Amino acid sequence: MIEFSKVTKRFGGTEVLRGVDLSVASGRVMGLIGSNGAGKTTLIKLLLGLAHPTSGEIRVSGKRIGNDESYRSEIGYMPQIMRFPENLTASELFAMIRELRGVAASADPGIIEQLRLGDHLDKPLRVLSGGTRQKVNAALALFLQPSILVLDEPTASLDALSSAILKDTIRARRAEGATVLVSSHIMSELEELCDEVAFLLDGVIHYVGPIAELRARTHQVNLERAIAALMIREVA
Repeated sequence: MIEFSKVTKRFGGTEVLRGVDLSVASGRVMGLIGSNGAGKTTLIKLLLGLAHPTSGEIRVSGKRIGNDESYRSEIGYMPQIMRFPENLTASELFAMIRELRGVAASADPGIIEQLRLGDHLDKPLRVLSGGTRQKVNAALALFLQPSILVLDEPTASLDALSSAILKDTIRARRAEGATVLVSSHIMSELEELCDEVAFLLDGVIHYVGPIAELRARTHQVNLERAIAALMIREVA
């Protein structure tokens, strides 16, 4: 479970997050929605320990995160853009992640096979296509079967088959009790995957709840139009 309680974050005189309260339960998929600059990336960075809140607290599996970084071993993170040394191969990346986590028995090499990465494991990252790099990115997040998944634009650059495989894997991990936080600009993707969504605007959460409830509240037929209606209402 992930819990943000009254979380604020300032960079100099700019308040990027303003009293964010958000909980993502085990066995649930939460979609994080917001325009560029809304605070989504900052929220994810705080969860990963890459930045620290100005005030408020964040709990992972009931424990407040702070200077102890051991909680990160519970998280599989898929950034929008993978950044590793270009001379490394995919095999070397998987070995490195496994060694860093100190995990021997809980790895899932099946995800590598499902994403059809076998022929690319020994190639340097620099020669891989954007789509193949994204598949490596996804496999790295899922490889050690973490209890928490944080996915930033997970299907960007993926072909239709790989996208379907990734979505099926996310659903399977949810069924096994994983906590999943997905940030995406693709509303149809969130509508397909998520149990709930959180809409962030100017550092404030303006809606948290089921997609059906948001559609009903805004009298719209799909999530994209519901979010647009909510943005118009909040900006007005």
